[in-house]
Amino acid sequence: MIVGSCSLKLMIYESNSLKDKRHVLRSIIDRLKSRFNISIAEIDLNNNWQTSIIGFACVSNNTNYLNKIISKIIEFIDNDSRVEILDYNIEIL
Repeated sequence: MIVGSCSLKLMIYESNSLKDKRHVLRSIIDRLKSRFNISIAEIDLNNNWQTSIIGFACVSNNTNYLNKIISKIIEFIDNDSRVEILDYNIEIL
């Protein structure tokens, strides 16, 4: 069993309050869960209204598959005009 995890620091442009931030993040998280079947959550910077850190994980028996899925997820988030990826960290265990 191989586990792939990634944490992403996001800048949320459409956010003027915590409520706006939660709305944008919930939308992104729900779409990623349904499209890629991953575990994902906001893991840090919960009280900042323009930045957030989200983390996700997936499990497979193939490292190449995990790398491909993580790359697709990062690309999916990067194509969303409401957020910008400031930093990310990938770990394959």
